[in-house]
Amino acid sequence: MEGKVRRVVTGHDGDGKAIVVSDGLAPAVRTNPLRPGHISTDIWKTDGAPAHIGNESDPTLGPRQIHPPKQGTVIRIADVPPESDAIRNLDPAKSRELFKAMGNEGASTFGRGGRHPLMHRTETIDYAVVLSGDIYLLLDDADVHLRAGDVVIQRGTNHAWSNRSDQPCRMLYVLIDGQFDPELAAKFKGG
Repeated sequence: MEGKVRRVVTGHDGDGKAIVVSDGLAPAVRTNPLRPGHISTDIWKTDGAPAHIGNESDPTLGPRQIHPPKQGTVIRIADVPPESDAIRNLDPAKSRELFKAMGNEGASTFGRGGRHPLMHRTETIDYAVVLSGDIYLLLDDADVHLRAGDVVIQRGTNHAWSNRSDQPCRMLYVLIDGQFDPELAAKFKGG
């Protein structure tokens, strides 16, 4: 595992013929010292809808962001290590610091209603696929055990991922920028 993901990017030559633009390891591999063993690899991003199709440069390079650009998408593969005592024992300030390092300090809900140090909410629709291993999806009042092949459609909910096994879990995420219904958004104010 170790964050290595082969990425084949296609495009077009000067005559419009389909070509391989690049074929190799995805370069946007990120780690976080506050979350040892967690490796996140951004595969591709779009920054609008409809998505621009051209011969643009690699959109995954640059600062780390947990969420997609406005009206955009992110496809990411993450290797989630077994959860450590260090993660379970984070205080709310350290939890926010962890999310700040991922590009979105405000996503952290721990200490503001979140029951786990990795609880967070983003204004996105996320497709999460367990590629290997198993993991728990934590919601406000529920834990859902997931195994390889399971898919979660995460719709802006307060959630966390907890690997309670002794083996890494590999996840594929597709994050799509969203917008909360105003009535629903009002329920999150101050929380």
